[in-house]
Amino acid sequence: MASWTHFYLIRIQFLGHNYHGWQKQPSLPSIHGAIDDTLKVILKSAPFKTLGCSRTDAKVSAEDYVLELFLNKAIVPEQLLHQLSKHLPADISARSVAPTHQGFNIIQGARTKTYHYYFSFGEKSHPFSSPLIHHVRQELDIDKMKLAARKFEGCHYFGRYTQKPSAETELQREVLSAQIIPNEYVTGSFIPQDSFVFSVKAHGFMRYQVRMMMSALFETGRGLWRMDDLDQSLSMETGDTHKVMHVAPPSGLVLHKVNMDETF
Repeated sequence: MASWTHFYLIRIQFLGHNYHGWQKQPSLPSIHGAIDDTLKVILKSAPFKTLGCSRTDAKVSAEDYVLELFLNKAIVPEQLLHQLSKHLPADISARSVAPTHQGFNIIQGARTKTYHYYFSFGEKSHPFSSPLIHHVRQELDIDKMKLAARKFEGCHYFGRYTQKPSAETELQREVLSAQIIPNEYVTGSFIPQDSFVFSVKAHGFMRYQVRMMMSALFETGRGLWRMDDLDQSLSMETGDTHKVMHVAPPSGLVLHKVNMDETF
């Protein structure tokens, strides 16, 4: 095993539409695989290891993702950033490279994560917007959804908002903020004029948690769930009732911001 002596944090952005998430998978394109393939070209024969701050689902994008690079020789961060910009695929971009220390833990070092889920409804959107904005054909009561989103804030039981949790998974979670706001982040001529963002921030999220929260909000906007149903879905006392039956599509989900223990 290599004895790593130098450590660097790399912030990247990526459009996840053509990838099966961050984690490497046999015979499937992944963000991690593309990063490592690029680093092999840049670092040539030098041994290295990379570790990401979290997994992402297939087709999910990121405006801000952090990974750690382990090396046994020093590099110049600005030069590596230039080489990454030169060699990475067009749908992945390196934003910064900065040194860190041996004691830093990329998994535990992520203090908070903010996800955005972009959506529109009503008249069909231009197909070019589909990798980033999920379109719902039915009409939605957006004012009711805005009120419903706030119910996720605080400490709640989120056992109905994940799939196949392990015995060690902590199902009681705290959501620091949750709101639906007009979309002013993803703009352009092909973006629906009326589109929205479900913005949610927490210390961490379980598998599918944000997408299942979005699904519950869609059910509320369609009139299939009442506010009381949402309350019951967040209570451990209601047994197997008020299950979230669907996972919202991944194409609207974007990892918006990762706040680390270290600023760089």
